[in-house]
Order: sequence, then C-alpha cells, then structure tokens
Amino acid sequence: MEDRGGNDVPASIPSGEQMVWADVSPLIAAACNDLHDGELIHGENFNLFAAMSALEIMDPKMDSGMERNGFHSIEEAIENGAAPIPLSLDRTVDVQRCIDVMDHLLSCEATWHRGHSLAQTVFSCLYLLRIERTSTHPLLHSYCRIMRSTCDVVITAVSDARTHEEEDFFTTAYSLPLKGDGDEKCLSLLNSVEETVSRQLRACKAQASRKKLCDGRGLELAKKHVMSCLSELGSMSKSVEFLRSNAGGPSDGEIECRTTASGKQPFGFDANINSRLSAPTPPRAIQILSWKQAIEFFEKLLNDMDAIFSLPLDLSLENILQFLVQFQKSQPDLVARAHLQLLLVQDGKLYGKYSFHVVISRALVLPEGTSDQAFQENEFVVQLGQLTINLIKILCTNNAWQRRKLGKILQDWGVISIQLELAFRREFDEMLKVSADEILFTRLSKRLIVWAEEKTYWIASRFLLLGFQLELYSPKEYCMVYWYMYVIFVNLLEKMQMRASYPVDDSRRKGKKKRDLAKDVGLESGVCASSSCMLLQCYVYISEGLTMMLAALHNERQIFKISSPFNSEHERFIQHFELLQRANVPPHISYHLFMESTTHVRISNVVKHNYFREVQRILASLRGSFAGDSNKLLELHQLEQVIEHNRIALSVIDQVGASDPSLEIRFEFQHHPFFPVAVVKRS
Repeated sequence: MEDRGGNDVPASIPSGEQMVWADVSPLIAAACNDLHDGELIHGENFNLFAAMSALEIMDPKMDSGMERNGFHSIEEAIENGAAPIPLSLDRTVDVQRCIDVMDHLLSCEATWHRGHSLAQTVFSCLYLLRIERTSTHPLLHSYCRIMRSTCDVVITAVSDARTHEEEDFFTTAYSLPLKGDGDEKCLSLLNSVEETVSRQLRACKAQASRKKLCDGRGLELAKKHVMSCLSELGSMSKSVEFLRSNAGGPSDGEIECRTTASGKQPFGFDANINSRLSAPTPPRAIQILSWKQAIEFFEKLLNDMDAIFSLPLDLSLENILQFLVQFQKSQPDLVARAHLQLLLVQDGKLYGKYSFHVVISRALVLPEGTSDQAFQENEFVVQLGQLTINLIKILCTNNAWQRRKLGKILQDWGVISIQLELAFRREFDEMLKVSADEILFTRLSKRLIVWAEEKTYWIASRFLLLGFQLELYSPKEYCMVYWYMYVIFVNLLEKMQMRASYPVDDSRRKGKKKRDLAKDVGLESGVCASSSCMLLQCYVYISEGLTMMLAALHNERQIFKISSPFNSEHERFIQHFELLQRANVPPHISYHLFMESTTHVRISNVVKHNYFREVQRILASLRGSFAGDSNKLLELHQLEQVIEHNRIALSVIDQVGASDPSLEIRFEFQHHPFFPVAVVKRS
C-alpha cells in the first residue's frame, strides 16, 4: 500500500512477541491533508463496503472503547469513597452536596427522556444502585426512592400507550433495580423528610405551610400538583446564586454546561459502571444535559401536562380532535403524549367511563325511538368505535409517525364507508318488507355514512397538512398539494353541512328554550356550528386561490415547474397521494383531472374570481363567533395576513404582467404554518 505522498507503507505488520508499535499520526495527518472529499486510502482487502461497515473511531455510539475509565464494580467505587454516606461530616456541606446529587439526577432524568439509556443516565448514580446504603440519610434516601419510582411510572405509561416505537426513548431497564418494596409510599416518605427540614429551617416554616396542597380528586388535584411543581422549579431557579456563592462554584460562563445549580461536580456517579455490569448496555459516552437545560425541559413537560389536565371531559369527539391538533402544535414530549392517550382511552372507553358507541350516538343526534341496545350491538357501530379509538391513539404520536399511520387507516375508514353505503342501499330496497325497528335503522345508516365519510375527509386533511409541518413538499409541488387540499376541504365541508342539518330529536326539545336547545345540540352532540363551517370555507377559498395562482405562474412564466431527471410531475403526484388514492379519497380523483383543472389557468382568471377577497369577507364576520377562543382568534389573524399579502401580490403581478422577467416571485410561510404568502420583488 502507498500513501498519497509516495511513501512505501508495509502491506501488513506481522504479529508476535517481537512486535513493535509505531506512531502513525504523521502518516494519518499527511493523508488527511492530501485527500479530497470522497477519496479513500484502502488496501486490497479493504473495499468501500468494508469501510461503510467499520466502526467509526471515537464515535460514542459506534466505538465501544470510548471512555472506559473508572471503577470496575460498585463495590470498588464505594470502597474508594466515590459515594460516601454522609457526604460530609459538616452538616451544611453535607446538605449542599446532597443537593448537588439531586440536581445531577434531575439532569440525568431529562437526558434519559431525550433518548439516552437509563443505565447511563439516572442509574449511573451509585446511590441508586445500592439504595439500601442511603437509609441512614433521610433526605438522599427519600429522593432516590422518588427518582426510582418516577422512572418506573414513566416507563409504564409510555409502554402502555405504545407510542414509543418510533421515538428516541429507551424503555429497556437492563435488569436495573427499578422497583423496590415500599416505593409506593415514597411520597409519604418525602413529605416526612420535608416536614423535618421545614422544622429545622424555621425561617421557611411559614412559607412551607402556605404551599401545602388542598385535597381533591382526579384532574383537579393533578392540576394543583403541576402548579406546585412549577412553583418549586421557580424556587430552585432562584436559589442558584445562593448555592453558587456558598459552594464557590465556577463563573457564570462555565456554569451553563454544569449539571448542578452550584456548579460543583456531584459525588456518587459513574457513567460507565453499568457498561461492565450489564452486557446489553450500549457503550456510549454521552453528554448529560446541563442543570439549566433540565429545568427548562421539566418546565415544558409540566406545562404540557397542565394543558392535558385542563381538557374538558365532554363527549364531543370534534372537541377532542380539535384539542389533539392544538396540543401537538406545542411539540409535546413523549411522556406528556402518552399520558394524554391514557387519559382519553382507558379500557376501550373514553376517559375510562363512556363507551364509544355513546360518543358516536351523540354525534349522530339519533332519532326518537332508536334502541340503545340495538345501536350498541350494530356491527358497523362496533367497527366505527374501534376505528375512533385507533384515531385518537394515532393523534397522540409524534408528527412523522402520525402521518404514516393516518395514511394507512384511511383505507379502513374508506372501506367501512363503502360497506355502510352498500348496506344502506340493500336495506332501502327492502324497506317495505321489514319491521319498524329495521326501518328506523335504515334511516340511521344514512347518518352513519355521512359521519364516517366526514371523519375520513378529516383524516385526509390532517394527513396533507402534516406534510407541511414535516417539510415534505417542495415549492414546485405546492400547486398539486393545494389542489388536492381544495378537493378534500370541499368534500369535508359538504359532510359537515349535511350533519349539521340533521333534525333534533323531539324528546330533547321538551322543556328547553330555543337558545338552550341550540347550545345542547352544538356542544352535547358535537354537531358542527355554522362558524366552524365558515372557517372551513375560508380554507376552501385559500386552497383554491393558491392552486390557481401557482398554476397561472407555471403556465405564463414556467416557474415552479417540475423538471427533474429522476421523477416526473405525475410520479410525484403518485408519491404524495398514493395512500389517499388507495383509499379512494375522494373518488374519481387523478393526476389527469389535476392537469385538466390547472393547464389553462391565467393570472387574469385568478384576479377575476378574487378568491382572497371572499375569504376576507368571511373572516370579518367570524370574529364575534370566536371572541372567547384565543386559539381561533390567532388563526383568524394569521389567515387575514395570508390573504392580504397574497391579494396585494396578485394585484402587482397582474399590473406588471406575469411574463415580466424582472419579477422575482417566491412563496414563504411567514404568517401561517400551512398557507404561504407570495413575495414579489423586481430583480
């Protein structure tokens, strides 16, 4: 073998007792300086495939030799004083060092949530691995028990929700001591220690009593606990200066990367101790999150949990779906999403209390005389109930996995819609031969069809919109995407309006004023309010306007035109919408229909139809309807910005002329995550 400098290098080095090691650093440095991107030095028996399969030296996830220093056993570490108890003979220093251990454990837990193994984060703590040793130190012992119990609860919640397969989250415990006798009483133990500390710190006695939680049940109590935790995190943040000054820690510049509030290195940790004790543990050298990052992580997690506990426990599926979509905008952590799913679906019931046939019946506004038992046992209702459960679970997953799963369950919803349609036709043809109950069910079948189709189109719209959040569409594909969105929104709006037109059961009218009746129908049965339909109409107009605008620019200026040697526009259409096409959502939609709809569009046509001005008119009338909903008001403001900028851009292009080569046109998502604005400049 020869290096790039022309020096002869032995093809192989014989091994044996007389072998002499030589420093090859100069040779490697010379090779690195002479090699260009894509070039390799290789011998006859070392090809490109072998290079790709080789371990990457110094990579913490590939090189098992990384950071293998330290103790070889827990006993050796303890004998060498790595985890002393007490942490100091001085009471004040002992407490300070104990706080450092707790701070570092908090950082370790946050790092575990971010995708590293439990063995090399939380259970790198020698005190946790030999927790019985801490029994003589009440403060440390109670915190270690709490930490162990917390990890067990998190793993159980995430595993039960089954949403972690596509997440960067380790649920493997590597036979670590994750459970212990009496852990279920860890909160009582911690409370006892807290009371002891409060008595010792008399100056804090009054403040501690004010923080005592009131009794309560369910979500209300959980919300109080979250508020208490957020308050404690705030107090911890305020204590930083005090801890630093007393510990003589590092400077402000150095503290940012430290894992304790004081900035001191904690006692009792060895990140590699479990690599030697448990073979399956990945030999990684990881960077533990700083204490500041850990505090920010848990503040975000607690705020997400607070949003979950604020969820109204009503039976409107529309409200639940709306909450799930809104909740995902904050990019919640896996643990929060797992708890949300477990709250919504317990033992196959909504909130663990209501069967899903009840949820569906309230959405359908069942006619008087419908038998609850017959409705519950209907095979289509049973199937729709299970599909609804699956939909809720999918909406609790991360965006990437959610989109894939939504694309797949579209076929299930499409199939059951077709089956319902066939059953309805069959029952309608035989209506004169059946009993009164069966005639009633024939009337019900039509409502089930509309409801199932509405949910199918809602899933399809969510599937398409997630593509923007995941950045799956290029500007050259926007035209076909907005065209498909327009078609989906039109069908969804039609189904929503049909369901909103259902007559209300006469038995529900008795004893209710007209105003109360409207409220009952809108909230209890989940029937679409006119304001929701009007907002969706805005989506229809904006999607159509963007489609026509992009098509006109393509036709008159040949910009945003797909010209690739790898795949054509037709092939990209199939790639993006294959799952929708398989589910026949909507029927009779094809690439050829897209071409027919957009081939002859001109800027003058877009200006004439004035899609954006129609949206402006509708939005002005919606502000009063959403006066108490901050999320909806923000949505209206964002849409107003989109249509105003696009209306102006369209006017400029029309006046100057779309074919003017000096015009530079691009689309940016400045104001709305799904609808861009056209930015027009002269070059």
